Amino acid sequence: MKKMVKSLTDLESLADDFLKKLKKGKRATLVTLTGDLGSGKTAFTQRVGKILGIKAKITSPTFVIEKKYKLPPAGRGGISTGYKQLIHIDAYRLNSGRDLLALSWDEIIANPGNLILLEWPEKVKDIIPADVYKINFKFVDDSSREISF
Repeated sequence: MKKMVKSLTDLESLADDFLKKLKKGKRATLVTLTGDLGSGKTAFTQRVGKILGIKAKITSPTFVIEKKYKLPPAGRGGISTGYKQLIHIDAYRLNSGRDLLALSWDEIIANPGNLILLEWPEKVKDIIPADVYKINFKFVDDSSREISF
């Protein structure tokens, strides 16, 4: 599926639709976010966080690599996703999956209560499971992004 997004409202609607399609499994739900700088990966994560009821400001974890946000029992509209934590990882500065292991990756990925949004998955592709949700972001112009699932 491909969508053209021209506003944050469009992006939030797309994030809402995407969240409704997620299926929890026996381990964490991993969503990889691929695209160039400025293509909308962090903005998408911010919209997901808002929908899930996170009040804190979500910023890019480029320098700290990982940020964790505890989720309220129910997000916007009182809807519960069953996730307990949103984990936002930016692998841009990592060299391989071994670098993720230092962040307790094995524990994070094993916990079905975690929803993980991972930017720059190509940097750690050696540790990414095959069965993940994948979203690609493409910068079109200053006000448009093409997003495909």
